[in-house]
Amino acid sequence: MTHSHAPGGFEPPADRPEAGPGTLAVRAGTVRSAFGEHSEALFLTSSFVFDSAAQAAARFAGDDPGFVYSRYTNPTTRMFEERLAALEGAECCVSTASGMAAILATVMGLMQAGDHVVASRSLFGATTQLFDRFLAKFGITTTYVALTDLDAWRAACGPRTRLFFVETPSNPLTEIADIRALADIAHAHGAWLAVDNCFCTPALQRPLALGADLVTHSATKYLDGQGRVMGGAVLGAARLIADPLTAFLRNAGATLAPFNAWVILKGLETLRLRMVAQSAAALELATWLEAHPAVARVFHPALASHPQHALAMRQQSAGGAIVSFEVHGGRDAAWRVVDACRTLSITANLGDTRSTITHPASTTHGRIAVATREAAGIGERLLRIAVGLEDVADLQRDLARGLGS
Repeated sequence: MTHSHAPGGFEPPADRPEAGPGTLAVRAGTVRSAFGEHSEALFLTSSFVFDSAAQAAARFAGDDPGFVYSRYTNPTTRMFEERLAALEGAECCVSTASGMAAILATVMGLMQAGDHVVASRSLFGATTQLFDRFLAKFGITTTYVALTDLDAWRAACGPRTRLFFVETPSNPLTEIADIRALADIAHAHGAWLAVDNCFCTPALQRPLALGADLVTHSATKYLDGQGRVMGGAVLGAARLIADPLTAFLRNAGATLAPFNAWVILKGLETLRLRMVAQSAAALELATWLEAHPAVARVFHPALASHPQHALAMRQQSAGGAIVSFEVHGGRDAAWRVVDACRTLSITANLGDTRSTITHPASTTHGRIAVATREAAGIGERLLRIAVGLEDVADLQRDLARGLGS
């Protein structure tokens, strides 16, 4: 969780208390040790020593804000939490072992048996599995609705609805949720709105400023940005994050390793530069695909043809780096495109500087029932590309091989 900066850490200039996002990305959360290191220190230690028995007791009781045990308190991890909180405009942040651990912590820390979740039908496959296979065993039920149908969100609410959960843009069709409208509906029914901001990151979208109560991240993706480590985070008001989620993570142990926190800290320094460049490349590639005769449809929020284009351009500063498209034909045609790639990596991960391609129906969403998958628009002819930093012309040549031209 976040705490005040120690001496030697970054403080915004007195004449500009609200530092810009570029400054925050490289300086927020920085706390220097007695050695005065310029780069963030990596504290690879499992525990911390105390000056006395009284201090140890105070630390364990939470009366002394110092560090205790790296499962839930570590200086490097703390710096990551502080920096991401500054970028998202959040009061508090807890880091987790992965993006899925962030979602689990959100539900387990804030909800109880008998509570109800309303979620978008357009969720990442593992998130749906978490809600349906595991949380349901503990009496937490989930109703799925179309992401863009506000009336459906209202109608799904019941007396025990406590949480709205949504990804925007969605995976893999890049559907856009109206965050402010969903926040209003959730709050009218006494529920919180949690937004998975993985695809946009705070470089392109800040859900808390639009009325969301919670933001979750898979830091494994764009926050790291180079496919190196696993990580996650949950952000929001201190009353929702500090005690409920910290207590869950302290006892459940699904916390971020200090080394991973250090790697992601370095990734945050270039986050805005990468997201702007990768979004521009994604739009260029999407425009090319939309004109290709072998392509039936392209999904990218910055395309004028996108169903929620106007909303996306109000809510986001760019379209993001994900491009999904449908080819003419079924699975065989889609797999031919994948198998012909020599530059794009065939992997389900995303958020890397290296472009990746996957067939969602048989990978990321393969464990979902066919009817449910098809209802979400994820058919056999759909492909998803996470655009990296290669020259777009090289990606076009790579795809043209499998598209037949």
